[in-house]
Amino acid sequence: MSLVKIPFISIYYVSIYVLLNLSLSAGAATLDEQICSNEKIQKLDLTSAEPQLLLREPLYGVTVDSVDHLNYIVRSLRSLPRMPTTRIVFDEFVPAKNYKKAVNEISRASYVMGEILDSSAMSQYSWQEYRDRVIEYLEVLGPKVHIWEIGNEVNGEWLGDPSHVVKKVQTAYDLVKSYKGKTALTLYYNENCWMYPWEEMFQWAESKIPSYMKQGLDYVLVSYYESDCNNLKPDWKNVFDRLGQVFPNSKLGFGEVGTAIKSQKADYLRRYYTLPINHPRYIGGHFWWYFKQDMVPKKKPLWSVLKEVME
Repeated sequence: MSLVKIPFISIYYVSIYVLLNLSLSAGAATLDEQICSNEKIQKLDLTSAEPQLLLREPLYGVTVDSVDHLNYIVRSLRSLPRMPTTRIVFDEFVPAKNYKKAVNEISRASYVMGEILDSSAMSQYSWQEYRDRVIEYLEVLGPKVHIWEIGNEVNGEWLGDPSHVVKKVQTAYDLVKSYKGKTALTLYYNENCWMYPWEEMFQWAESKIPSYMKQGLDYVLVSYYESDCNNLKPDWKNVFDRLGQVFPNSKLGFGEVGTAIKSQKADYLRRYYTLPINHPRYIGGHFWWYFKQDMVPKKKPLWSVLKEVME
């Protein structure tokens, strides 16, 4: 990260680094509280970056795990009957500047949710490396990203020590909030298919996530793959009702769905994107993981299925 590009940004980041180090001491206030109490620190206001693209609900989400063939991706997005929300997976150890063109182009055809780091790579980052990554991505891409996914499938055992995971996502939350950005946290639904009892989704959420995040997260999303969980088809109304009690102010939805089984894709897509969930804060989402593989270019059959469920 460079501290010399823009003077006021430089001052801001020096201040952020000092505050983050202070937050490590016992009894320190959260970064968000520290920043709010310091009137001298300037903030980059992301809420006015794209005023013409205020998010409309429900969200019709798709996931792009690679930005290769960008022109085809944008055409597929632009041709959909409603404004989609594209979750861009930012690969590990890739500089934010490498995504600048893709984010700019995609943001002209779609809302953007930036996945700071996929769950599969979280254990490869120390806390400081994750903090530095969040700051870098906010600095470079912030004005074009409408939602920041601060943690992906955070209760999965493959992410490593849960105390380390919580420390990382809490830091990301504080940083994004200090920018006035929107935060999303994605949990992994694993009813009776967890490896360790502590990673069960509700137990993890209730016991690990700080109370101020439970009150302040903008979006709480659920990742679910039936093939990962004994082909279970949960009672999603009950799941989201319970989730809404844990997160009383957050908008709720799916953060990741999909199947690799070709013969099941169309049915799976229709079923999840049209689930009749009656909850006042349910916003859909879904974020089909295989959008680039299944629906780019738009002549692929599943693109027409997505178009159908969005009409």
